Amino acid sequence: MKDLWSISTSEIAGDKESIMRRGNVYQIANGYMGYRGTLDEYGPEEAVGITLAGIFDRVGSAWREPVNAPNGGFTRVSLDGVELSALGGKVRQHQQTLHFANALFERETVFASRAKTLTIKSSRFLSADIPNLGIIAFSLTCDKAAKVTIRTGVDCNVWDLNGPHLLQLAAEKRESVLLVQGVTNESSKHVVVAEAVELNFGAETNETQDNRNLRVINLRAEAGKTYRFIKYFAVFTDNDPVGRPLPEAAIATVQQARLLGYEVCLGKHNAEWDRKWERCDVKIEGDDEAQHALRYSIFQLLMVAPVKGSANSIPARALSGQVYKGAIFWDTEMFMLPFFLHTYPEKAVELMRYRIKTLNGARRKAKTEGPGYRGAFYAWESQETGDDACSYFNVGDPLNGRDLRTHFRDKQIHISGDVAIAMWNYFKLTGDDSLLLEGGAEVILECARFYYSYAFFKKEKGRYEILDVVGPDEYHERVNNNAFTSMVAKETFAIANAAVDHLRRNHPKALGALLTKIDIQGELRCFGEAEKLLYVPAPDAKTGVIEQFDGYFQLRDATVEELKAKMVHPNEYLGAGQGLAVPTKIIKQADVVAMLNLFKTHFSAEIKKANWEYYEPLTEHGSSLSACAYAMVAIEFGNLAFAYKYFLKTATIDLEAKYKVYVGAVFMGGSHPAANGGAWMTAVLGFGGVEADENRIAINPRLCAKWKSLQFNLAYKGDNFRIKITKTSVTITPSPANPREHTLLVAGRPAKCSPGNPVTIKYRRTR
Repeated sequence: MKDLWSISTSEIAGDKESIMRRGNVYQIANGYMGYRGTLDEYGPEEAVGITLAGIFDRVGSAWREPVNAPNGGFTRVSLDGVELSALGGKVRQHQQTLHFANALFERETVFASRAKTLTIKSSRFLSADIPNLGIIAFSLTCDKAAKVTIRTGVDCNVWDLNGPHLLQLAAEKRESVLLVQGVTNESSKHVVVAEAVELNFGAETNETQDNRNLRVINLRAEAGKTYRFIKYFAVFTDNDPVGRPLPEAAIATVQQARLLGYEVCLGKHNAEWDRKWERCDVKIEGDDEAQHALRYSIFQLLMVAPVKGSANSIPARALSGQVYKGAIFWDTEMFMLPFFLHTYPEKAVELMRYRIKTLNGARRKAKTEGPGYRGAFYAWESQETGDDACSYFNVGDPLNGRDLRTHFRDKQIHISGDVAIAMWNYFKLTGDDSLLLEGGAEVILECARFYYSYAFFKKEKGRYEILDVVGPDEYHERVNNNAFTSMVAKETFAIANAAVDHLRRNHPKALGALLTKIDIQGELRCFGEAEKLLYVPAPDAKTGVIEQFDGYFQLRDATVEELKAKMVHPNEYLGAGQGLAVPTKIIKQADVVAMLNLFKTHFSAEIKKANWEYYEPLTEHGSSLSACAYAMVAIEFGNLAFAYKYFLKTATIDLEAKYKVYVGAVFMGGSHPAANGGAWMTAVLGFGGVEADENRIAINPRLCAKWKSLQFNLAYKGDNFRIKITKTSVTITPSPANPREHTLLVAGRPAKCSPGNPVTIKYRRTR
């Protein structure tokens, strides 16, 4: 029977790319840092990485990227003078497992050398209780008496894509604690790693060669005896508000953990994970494949959720490494935030605080990207300051090595609207307007200001238009009136007007102060006008199809297979100026369909069906964001079989690790948290039929054929509900702690839900 709470393999990844992919699949994280799923004895050649959230660095003219810390989890063992590695050809047996329940990575490897076998076992976790802390339990057993040497400590050979990022690395030993300190190249931020062990065997010496700070333990191992020790390592940076020198903080952290001991630290860690799963798990009855894939997706999101008070966000490749510059994209607001909004609002607020924190970066971008732009133009690739990390030549041609000019940075303007929509959705679903007062309303108004400065008013048509943009379909650049972008801009004006109305009614003094602060009072009338007059392409009167952008219908008909057959190189980019897709209707990912999904209440099922059937065959799905949008819209008009297929494609993208590693010459291997969020959205908002707004929760179930039942939790305006959907009924169990009664709509029927009292509503599937 399949274990639905773990993944495991007995194979050892041998080549460089396989090791990289395996490291993604088996990674662990705790929001503060991520530790790639590599083995204890591995080094930078095997893509070992402890990636830190929210700290970035640049070397020379290369891309800025997140900083990887020295590896405090390093351990290497020698048997009778022969150094052992899983890549050394001496492995008799191997097993590694990643447990979803508590983000625990385990390995067991049996080595054979000179007629002796030595078994290594280790388990590691990054504490969910103390974010700076990592702990490893390591043991070895030899079948015969042997001389064993253990080298364990901190490996300062850091894997960087565009480094080295840590300079002035200094290693020392303070009493029983190993310490490594360094500073980043660009801004001289300190990074400190401390390591302590709980070990009671062998003779220990200190070794600081090969750019490692190690303790060396020599012992004469007895046959059949198990030798076990515990490693505690802590990472601190200048981003940590510790109020004392970082080395002292790191040393105190590992010493306190060692004093508590492994079992106590693991128990506290497990308790935190129990709380996460209690509120966020989704249970599918009747489909183990879907259950396993969805649980892995949820696990990935929970691991990388930002630490409380950090105002960090989740990068497009999470904490799986330095891929995509560790940048935050629109992926977070559109594909990850819904999961947190509906289950874990405390994490959702950190994602939104990140956008408030980086507002000035968005303002700077607006001023520098074009003449007369005002307000907040949020970065396509955003790092810690909000300034855009994306270059103008962002894709390399694998055929000739030349950089291709793309317009992701300067023309993909829908990001600002995505942020404004997400900010307003947080308010609508939580009822908490404190975020608006903290700076959320300022973000929304500055996004509207940007769109008004970008829009063009056509007098002869009496309307505003959004020209010269790149929509989600990045294969067609510098287009006019992209439906997705225009709809997002129009909604941003509506949100700005609604935010002002809310503050005027509830916080007039705060509104007055804000309008004065950003000097925007005179522009509010313009936002109202733009909301009414901004042009968005409408469905064709005969076909119902919405033209993706002006002139799209005049492009050449083609098939995805036709284009791929013409590719000269497997990593060839299909967009940019001369890409194969540019003169055709072939699109990279959901664009109009993404709009229909985002604004689902604006369009009928018939319009959704018409556009889905038109655009899906033309979509290359060159982005992990695409499949879930097509799945969710397919559910809307009743194509559940296709939706299920694309749900699995989304939910298994990281498990199967079959994604693209390069686009053009750009390395992009890493995990896919947006797809993880898309899997949850498809399951709960799609098949579960959940729609929530500022007024109520509605549930219109559309379970796929395989699923006997679907269970999940919902958080709404400070209250919590447990939902169970079967083929014929919906049972809602409000938390006993809810302070008030709610009325939910189930298949159009009102269900009054008082705290602690379950209610069951029968329904009949309409599709």
